[in-house]
Amino acid sequence: MTDVSSSRNRLQFAKKALWLVCVGLVIAWSLWLLYSKLRGEVASDPAAAELLAAGDFWLSLRIIAESIGRSIGNVPASGYLLAALSALAAYAALAWYDRIALIHLNRHQDISWLFIASCSFVTYALGHNIGASVLSGGLVRLRAYGACGLSAIQVAILVTLCSFTFAYATVLLMGVVFVIYPEIVQPLADLVPYLALPPPLIRTIGAVMLALCALYVLGSWRGFKPLHFRNVHIVYPRLHVVARQLIAGPMELISAAGIIYFVLPEAGNPGFLTVLGAFLLSFSAGLLSQTPGGIGVMEAVFLALLHTVAPSDVIAALLIWRLMYLLIPLAISLPLVVTFERAQLRRTAGQK
Repeated sequence: MTDVSSSRNRLQFAKKALWLVCVGLVIAWSLWLLYSKLRGEVASDPAAAELLAAGDFWLSLRIIAESIGRSIGNVPASGYLLAALSALAAYAALAWYDRIALIHLNRHQDISWLFIASCSFVTYALGHNIGASVLSGGLVRLRAYGACGLSAIQVAILVTLCSFTFAYATVLLMGVVFVIYPEIVQPLADLVPYLALPPPLIRTIGAVMLALCALYVLGSWRGFKPLHFRNVHIVYPRLHVVARQLIAGPMELISAAGIIYFVLPEAGNPGFLTVLGAFLLSFSAGLLSQTPGGIGVMEAVFLALLHTVAPSDVIAALLIWRLMYLLIPLAISLPLVVTFERAQLRRTAGQK
């Protein structure tokens, strides 16, 4: 190995190590903020405050856990039912992401809806929990769709279009939230001082977001020339593909936010628009930080934005969201992976 290669490897290792340290610090800071908020809420009860003052850290955690447990128990059965239906709708929309990409590739007639739904479900269940969803999702789809005859380039296009559908819907809905309710960003200034922006500026940013989304639709409708970045050529999808993206993307995000909204208590509930905005901001921050499931980051953002709701109720809602959107799908996806791999092994053995 040459000195240049060795130096390059050390630099890459240093970058990865620095990134992991930064992610770890973000998680630690978020969890400490979460603990402080919850401890402050529990301390509002004089009896609990006396126990907290006399006890240690582990006693504080036990008291906080009991408070969150009561919040989870106070959610009505109808709230759990609506949250479960929202989770099903979110994963149905995610399966539609793959279907839309296959329509773009003109391969949708070769692959059944059941296979697409199963592949999409496993992809997102693993990606949301593991982190680095583009990478993990690409590996799962390469294995699954490769068995259906798609080339590596076609799978790469599929992954890119699915990621773009999510990003496009995020920008679209974020633009709507910023235009209608620009004050939503102000509570985050306590966490990130750079976000202390005046509402007119936030509304302008939202309008620019919506204009970019409209430009994408216009480019598809009018057949704009492909965009070129060095060796990469970005072609506008056909209008019927874009029309499906306009429905599937917002459907997935609205449904995922609905899981949280339906299990929040009525007292102090700020309304669905605020919950949606908090979900978009926190989920996007979690994805950018590459923390598995956005742990810590989502809690910090939600606690800041849903300040009218008791912190234990907010954390209880996020725990239910993690259960329905992350953990239960992960538990279901693992047997599906094993079943698929066993079928592939039998198929390979039969060809010998």
